[in-house]
Amino acid sequence: MTSKPTSPRYRRYSSETRAAMLIEAGLSCLAKWGIAGFNFDRICAEANVSRGLLTHHFGSKDAFLAACYSAMYDRFTTGVTSAYGSSPSLVELVEMNFSQDVFNPDNLRIWLALWGQIAVNPELQAVHRKRYQDFLKLVAQAVEECAQSRGVQVNAQTIAVLFVALIDGLWLEQAIDPTMLSREAARLACYDFLEEFLGPLAKM
Repeated sequence: MTSKPTSPRYRRYSSETRAAMLIEAGLSCLAKWGIAGFNFDRICAEANVSRGLLTHHFGSKDAFLAACYSAMYDRFTTGVTSAYGSSPSLVELVEMNFSQDVFNPDNLRIWLALWGQIAVNPELQAVHRKRYQDFLKLVAQAVEECAQSRGVQVNAQTIAVLFVALIDGLWLEQAIDPTMLSREAARLACYDFLEEFLGPLAKM
């Protein structure tokens, strides 16, 4: 007597897990096709879910894009705090920004796609403002601690703003044309900038 084939069992996920899986699918689409490939049909195919599930979790494409932006920032800050704790030094911030986990082609393509939408997407813009301020605060704290340890007077906030702008510019240059800027050159450019204000830093 032959046994009946067993039907595949539907696996149930928590709402939080399912949302995280959808975000990963969205980020995958951005890495592969840029913003042109960020549409519900392609994302649903990537995640193997229905369109209704995506709208149920995020409502709109703009809100979903903002969630993807938050996820990218969380991925970076989690990497920083996991490696160096909640108060990383300037050297640790430079090294994390140009580590293989962060400074890689997929991530750079994702950021390039997200940056291009900030000015036209209010939800994404609001998330960007919050996350930018959070990162700026982290950098300014590291600058202030380094300056105090060396007895140097600096404007930590201004240096933090310039440092973040330099990082963004280097990432953008690498995303546009990787042949024009090596990872090592980008990393050393950050040290050159910071050392103008703070003196030599112990590079890793």
